[in-house]
Amino acid sequence: MGRQWGPAMRTAEQAGCVVSASRAGQPEAGLWSCSGVILSRSPGLVLCHGGIFTPFLRAGSGVLTAASAAFLPSDSCNDDLRLHVQWSPMAASPAGRSERGRPELCTPQCAGLEPRSSARPRGRPLQPPRPAELLLLLSCPAFRAHFARLFGGDAAEQWRFASGAPDDEVSEDEEEDQLRALGWFALLRVRSGEAAAEEDADELGAAVAVAPLGTVPKGAPLLACGSPFGAFCPDIFLNTLSRGVLSNSAGPLLLTDARCLPGTEGGGVFAVRPAGALVALVAAPLCWKAREWVGLTLLCAASPLLHAARAALVGLHPGSEVLAAQLPPEVGAMRSLPLQDPGLPWAAAAVLVECSTVWGSGVAVAPCLVVTCRHVVPREEAKVLVRSAIPKSAAIWGHVVFATQEMSPYDIAVVSLEKSLDGIPMPVPAEHFHEGEAVSVVGFGVFGQACGPSVTSGILSAVVHVDDRPVMLQTTCAVHGGSSGGPLFSTRSGDLLGIVASNTRDNNTGATYPHLNFSIPITVLQPALQQYSETGDLRGLRQLDRATEPVQVVWRLQRPLAEVPRSKL
Repeated sequence: MGRQWGPAMRTAEQAGCVVSASRAGQPEAGLWSCSGVILSRSPGLVLCHGGIFTPFLRAGSGVLTAASAAFLPSDSCNDDLRLHVQWSPMAASPAGRSERGRPELCTPQCAGLEPRSSARPRGRPLQPPRPAELLLLLSCPAFRAHFARLFGGDAAEQWRFASGAPDDEVSEDEEEDQLRALGWFALLRVRSGEAAAEEDADELGAAVAVAPLGTVPKGAPLLACGSPFGAFCPDIFLNTLSRGVLSNSAGPLLLTDARCLPGTEGGGVFAVRPAGALVALVAAPLCWKAREWVGLTLLCAASPLLHAARAALVGLHPGSEVLAAQLPPEVGAMRSLPLQDPGLPWAAAAVLVECSTVWGSGVAVAPCLVVTCRHVVPREEAKVLVRSAIPKSAAIWGHVVFATQEMSPYDIAVVSLEKSLDGIPMPVPAEHFHEGEAVSVVGFGVFGQACGPSVTSGILSAVVHVDDRPVMLQTTCAVHGGSSGGPLFSTRSGDLLGIVASNTRDNNTGATYPHLNFSIPITVLQPALQQYSETGDLRGLRQLDRATEPVQVVWRLQRPLAEVPRSKL
């Protein structure tokens, strides 16, 4: 993963755990589990997702949606609730860390499989599950408010956050419980016996530091750590890592393109800078819009959750000031560390393009010139409204000076603005492309103008050539409806690589694949754009309508015939 990820990886694996809930005396009747974050080693404090507690709530899950509910005491759950927390030795001692790092071949042992001989090593050395007690359930009111604004109202019918695909068999009650518990988390205290107390004696205090809200910018690299499928087969799945970036944010509601699976709810998401700082917890690993997976994970920022936990502990448990003091500090509050990445200055060139009731993304290539897709602004001379994030919500009218014809493989339109886009750094067009390089897509997919542009990361997976000239770029970034016309950048240099044209849809199943998408190389457009910008001459752009048959075949995703087949008649 590279040197920059090392501190975040170590922190994530040391702080990760899995939490399971069951009924006393009925271990076989049901087991609910999720991921969690070890906040403090001694006393053992763990923060996990609140969804596993809905079957135990005395008043039912409806209590979670009460307007005044910011936290609930432990006695909100039935007395038969039993909790256990499990982690790897890496989270407990240096000895465990060195043992886990020993190079040897391991045979995993999973629940439901026949155990092998005890002489065979397990997939991962694990601490035995430790009993824990619920201190309180808590939520972040600001997260819930932003969630209602973005996903409620008319949009509620399109969005789904259940732990499975839209066609999975999930009862309406189960889905409603999951939705109600989406922004709820639980603070636990791990019960320690004498042996465990001795083991943790040299691990006093906070296990992680927390990034203050708003200090990690869009596009900053993140590392998610969770246990897919919860307590199932932790030998294999415990503390699985996934890399991504902060794609978007609305207060404490965050989105990342790090790919997470059911069971990672409550898992920690850590920053590369400040190194290893806890940024957020996973609220929903799978997000669906209009029955399509959007490839983004919903997060709740850790900082406001811990502020709420401190206040609730003092209010619910008299004399718990010492316990509250063991919750992790914020980076910068007690440590002299830099707080914020410089962000992605080149991302400011992405703009929102509106044409009547249709909207999409675009990129400013000159102070008064925006490039987008033809299917966003299909007619020349059409009036277009362009909105930029810098300055805040600036809106400028323009008109379409060129749009390729329907038969052209290049889905491109050019908009001339009535006023200049001031304060926006113009991107540098790339001259060369390197398969495998890190890339970023910036666009207004998913949310439109509600949260500004989103950033998704990936690699340049393929450069398709015709006659030794690049004619198509393929990436693994998550691309959604509304991203069309947005810019594709080199993450390292910030150079503009291309214009996003489409993602991929399977015509047989109707499934959309956000991580398989295509962009028009900027080298195809740059000479014509420069000619128009300097002289107003559209002839270079008109040549895009005269693409050769091999280029058209590429963009139709067809394989050309090597020769004309002979008739057998």
